[in-house]
Amino acid sequence: MSEGKYDDIISLPHHQSEVRPHMTMSQRAAQFSAFSALKGFDDEIAETARYTEEGVELAEERKAELGETLSALKKGDTVAVTYFVPDAKKAGGAYRKKTAVLKRIDGGTLEFSDGEKVAFRDLTELHLV
Repeated sequence: MSEGKYDDIISLPHHQSEVRPHMTMSQRAAQFSAFSALKGFDDEIAETARYTEEGVELAEERKAELGETLSALKKGDTVAVTYFVPDAKKAGGAYRKKTAVLKRIDGGTLEFSDGEKVAFRDLTELHLV
């Protein structure tokens, strides 16, 4: 066998530190994992890609129909509503549907027994159940 450059140390035992604990394989791998130089960039991209709907302006006839139904409502009625909820972070929002018991009508809002309030201006559908 030929004399190699490291023959004098090749058979020595692997050094283990007495001060630092031995790293697991996953800890060692984490040193080489991907690095995100732009913190929050992925969140911003996801937020931009999130879909929102545009609110629709109701025709005057539809507003009149909703007004008539609103005037006939009373506490304890069960109603089915469709309403627009504006998005807190960007333009647009989402339409939601709900069937619930009416707790009160107060200052341009419907308040339901679960505590949720819906403004008259956000209503698109309203039916007694």
